[in-house]
Amino acid sequence: MKCFERLVKTHICSALPATMDPHQFAYRSNRSTDDAIALTVHSTFTHLDRKNTYVRMLFIHYSSAFNTIIPAKLIPKLTDLGLNSHLCNWVLDFDRHTSNTIFKFADDTTILDLITDGDETAYRDEVSALSEWC
Repeated sequence: MKCFERLVKTHICSALPATMDPHQFAYRSNRSTDDAIALTVHSTFTHLDRKNTYVRMLFIHYSSAFNTIIPAKLIPKLTDLGLNSHLCNWVLDFDRHTSNTIFKFADDTTILDLITDGDETAYRDEVSALSEWC
């Protein structure tokens, strides 16, 4: 099954738009967790060099993320990314069989907000948007 999953993952990743979030590091060519960490540290220290600034970071690990996927939420998200509707329906049908393993995407997220003059509005909005998205 692992070989088949790799083939499907490769197809899905190749179908994703090039305009995907530049801060998406998982399952993208020439990207790694090292890149994500380096960008986070660089952005943080660059921001903290300015006056009246601080940083808030929220690290989220989706425990059992791959065992608790809700297909009714997954399919619209895949469609929004531009995946073919036939592929999305296949994923939905594949996931209905409990013996199957759904495709694994990164199960960690970090929200980094570079705050100036105590304005945490953007950070709070981002946390709210993430909780709605999940």
